[in-house]
Amino acid sequence: MNKDRRAQPSRSDRRPGPRSRAPLYAALDLGTNNCRLLMAAPDGAGGLRVVDGFSRIVRLGEGLAHTGRLSESAMARAYQALVACAERIEARSPVAIGCVATQACRAAANGEVFLNRVRKDLGLDFQIISAEEEAKLSVLGCASLLEHEAEHAMIVDIGGGSTEISWVSPQAVLKGGLEAPILSWGTSPMGVVTLAEEEPEPDTDQHAWYDALVERLAEAVLKIGDVQHLRQAFAEGRGHIIGTSGTVTSLAGVHLDLPRYSRQRVDGMWFDVADCRATIAKLLAQTREERAANACIGKDRADLVVIGGAILDAVLRVWPATRIRVADRGLREGVLMRLMAQKGAA
Repeated sequence: MNKDRRAQPSRSDRRPGPRSRAPLYAALDLGTNNCRLLMAAPDGAGGLRVVDGFSRIVRLGEGLAHTGRLSESAMARAYQALVACAERIEARSPVAIGCVATQACRAAANGEVFLNRVRKDLGLDFQIISAEEEAKLSVLGCASLLEHEAEHAMIVDIGGGSTEISWVSPQAVLKGGLEAPILSWGTSPMGVVTLAEEEPEPDTDQHAWYDALVERLAEAVLKIGDVQHLRQAFAEGRGHIIGTSGTVTSLAGVHLDLPRYSRQRVDGMWFDVADCRATIAKLLAQTREERAANACIGKDRADLVVIGGAILDAVLRVWPATRIRVADRGLREGVLMRLMAQKGAA
């Protein structure tokens, strides 16, 4: 037995494993519609190297607008997704985990109760963040997609329960590190899940329904932020728009006619607004079954993608642009960057 023990290499003699070479960090985002996990390591150049990811539509906010509470079925769906996330986290053993919950848990009377159960059962310690903090983290996560030469930029985050818009100076953000300055930000309770419940897409006269919805949403967009003085810059092409949400990435994937969704193809691409609106019109003409058959949409998003398109269309009516930049990144990346900085790895 002593001989076997002597034959074992000491800790200092063992080859370093993947964790010693590149410590992993995890970010978990529990939203109104999605549960998303991202695990990454610092790439040595101030960015992230993604190692693992997970995303599942859970519709945690289903029925919330009517009851003020998370329903039992919605919590069950979210819980099962979080079990899968906890298993992935355990398998990868990240050195730090950041768990954030957004609009659904902010608004629900039983949001804290649900998260306390998750903390007790799964060891995932969620923080319910404010809409302002959500906007700041999304800006941080999208910073690398900002155009250096643009005077202004606008980050649009279309969620399940709300839409956040932030206006920034790209150069200030790129110089600002983890505390990227925001010129203005605002939020509106228009999200794909809540709108799907309040104004579901009809089986007939879809175009009339869509036009009326976009017109109403545009009035709400006008009230977001105190930045009307920036509209001229965007109208003259001195500002650009970044869209970060499942809506925007799905529309981009459909436009590219991808056989299956590819983050590599979509993240960072420039999407002409004319092509974006043509894609929305194409989907509006399809049945939900036809949309569900598209690999970039799927059955869980089939009744949400056009409504998300209406929110984006409304934003573009108020803030005209010829093209937008698509971001398959945002809140989780912002959380990861903060974590790495706190641990001295950024």
